[in-house]
Amino acid sequence: MTAVRLTYIGGPTILLELAGLRLLTDPTFDPAGGEYHGPASTLYKTQDPAVSAELINAIDAVLLSHDHHADNFDAAGRLSATAASRIITTVAGAGRLGGRAKGLEAWQSVALQAPHQPQLRITATPCRHGPAGGDRGPVIGFLLKCDDRTIYVSGDTVWYEGVEEVARRFDPDLAVLFMGAARVAAAGPAHLTMTAEDGVKAARAFPRAMIVPVHFEGWRHFSESRADIEKGFAAAGMSDRLRWPVPGRSEEV
Repeated sequence: MTAVRLTYIGGPTILLELAGLRLLTDPTFDPAGGEYHGPASTLYKTQDPAVSAELINAIDAVLLSHDHHADNFDAAGRLSATAASRIITTVAGAGRLGGRAKGLEAWQSVALQAPHQPQLRITATPCRHGPAGGDRGPVIGFLLKCDDRTIYVSGDTVWYEGVEEVARRFDPDLAVLFMGAARVAAAGPAHLTMTAEDGVKAARAFPRAMIVPVHFEGWRHFSESRADIEKGFAAAGMSDRLRWPVPGRSEEV
């Protein structure tokens, strides 16, 4: 099986290394203690990144699910993204970021290839960042396909028919799920990212996939913790499907 290395940095931020390429998801490198005031809510960061932006070497592409929420793209994350060869994000986000940003709609793809390496195809996947009628998007996820590896990075989404469609089209062996059941006052009691129950549904839909939960800690607005996710998967008899990356450690997955 093609080697894939994953380094968990914190929140939604991971470094994926495969096919000679280095891909960074939703860069967040600000220190703990930040307050981010938006038009409808304020977000509070509670944990430092496990790896500083200065220690991240050259990045071939940033996979940015969306650019308009600080818990997915904070100030230091924005600065780090300017050094990347390209940013793959939503069409709206690419319009705001300009430069090397490439916007994709759901199901559109781009191909990357390092010298003397197999091609990596990146397909944008649909997301609904909140309840029906209360989507705080636009947001995309990512499906990475290279040789015998198929990797799904959910982005900020709940479980809904769009994620079901990803399962109908693809059979990932690794699924990085943005969880934590994020809640903000502006959206009321609705969750904006996957709950433990959503994660179990995704695991059932992707029966071959190892499940890597991220984006469940480091910010005050998460309403479910690692313990809640573990409890939900244990109740479903699926604890063996979970893979918890160690912050700051590069691991083969």
